[in-house]
Amino acid sequence: MPTPERAGPPLELRGAGKSFGAQVALLPTDLVFEAGRTTVLIGPSGCGKSTLLRLLNGLLAPDSGEVLFRGAPLRAAALHEARRRSGYLIQEGGLFPHLTAGANVALPAQLADCTAAAIAARLRDLAGLARLPADLLDRYPAQLSGGQRQRVALMRALVLDPDTLLLDEPLGSLDPLVRAELQDDLRAIFRALGKTVVFVTHDLAEAAWFADRVVLLRAGRVVQAGTIAELARRPAEPFVREFLAAQRRTHAGLEALDA
Repeated sequence: MPTPERAGPPLELRGAGKSFGAQVALLPTDLVFEAGRTTVLIGPSGCGKSTLLRLLNGLLAPDSGEVLFRGAPLRAAALHEARRRSGYLIQEGGLFPHLTAGANVALPAQLADCTAAAIAARLRDLAGLARLPADLLDRYPAQLSGGQRQRVALMRALVLDPDTLLLDEPLGSLDPLVRAELQDDLRAIFRALGKTVVFVTHDLAEAAWFADRVVLLRAGRVVQAGTIAELARRPAEPFVREFLAAQRRTHAGLEALDA
C-alpha cells in the first residue's frame, strides 16, 4: 500500500539551529517553504545560507529544533525517502569523473531499481528539458564545458522527478555569458515543472531573477524575508539597506530594487 501523504508544507524549519564547536552557523530559525515556489537564500559569506540548505536535505542534523519534510520530522529513518524526493545541485555539479554524463544522470535511478528502458526514456526527456545535445551523454565530465556539466548535474537532480530542488550556488563558477544562459533556462524549468525550489546565492541580481521570496541572512540569523521590492521599500534594519546598496553598486541596472 502506498504511504499516505502527510499534511504540511514541503519543507519547514522549527527552531532549527546548528553550531560547529563554538562557532554558531545558524541560530534557532523558523522558516516555511511553500509548495511550488522558489525561495532564494542570500547574504554575505559565512551568513549560514549553505548550512541552512544542508539541514534541509539532511546532510547536517540540527543541534536544536527540527527540520520537517512534508510535515514529518527529518530523522534518520526518513532520510532515504526525503533525499529520493529532493534533487540537490551544487557548484561545479559534483559529477563522478569516472562515469560518462549519461551514467552520472542514471545513477540515482539505478539505485532506485528503475528499469533500463525507463532510465533511457527519462534521459531523453531530461536532455531535451536541459537543452543538452544527446550525444554529449557519452562524454566524460572532463570532456564537457562548465555549463554543460551543470546541465548534466541538473538532469541528475531531476532524474527521479523530485518534489523539491535544493541548489547551492550552482552557477557561481561560470563565466557571465554561460551563467546568463543557464539562468534563463533554469527559471523556465522551475516555472514549467512547478517544483518547490530553495536556491542559495550571494548575488542579489540572481536572486531577483529567480525568487518568489528572498530570505536575507546575516551571522546565522534571518534578517528579513519577502520580495526584493519589500526588502527595498521596508528594510527591517539598517543592514538590509546596506546590503542592497552594496549590490546596487555591483549591479547598477538591477531594476527590481527600484520597482
